[in-house]
Amino acid sequence: MLSRVQGFVSAQELHSLIQRSGGQIALATVYTQLKRLASTGEVDVVMTDRGESLYRRCVVEAHHHHLSCRRCGATVEVDAPDLEKWSHEIGARFGYHDLRHVVEFSGICPACPTI
Repeated sequence: MLSRVQGFVSAQELHSLIQRSGGQIALATVYTQLKRLASTGEVDVVMTDRGESLYRRCVVEAHHHHLSCRRCGATVEVDAPDLEKWSHEIGARFGYHDLRHVVEFSGICPACPTI
């Protein structure tokens, strides 16, 4: 179902879509599966300003970050090689290995009017 959704959706929204299409699944199962898919990198996750996780099928298979609009939710994949280099330098400085990270950028996109 998630692959048929355009853009990011919350677990609750995905659960509602599944139910409306005739599927029977518990909301807790949707949360569990989305977290599993996120941990394996099969779905992208962004956090809203309210702390809610939103999910979508990954468009880009390589490690990447997101730039999201706080007004309309438009999202762009961002390749940030300097950020990747810096994160590994920080890990090495403190003796960490198998380093993973999530970085999210948010702002107001050019399509949204300024107030």
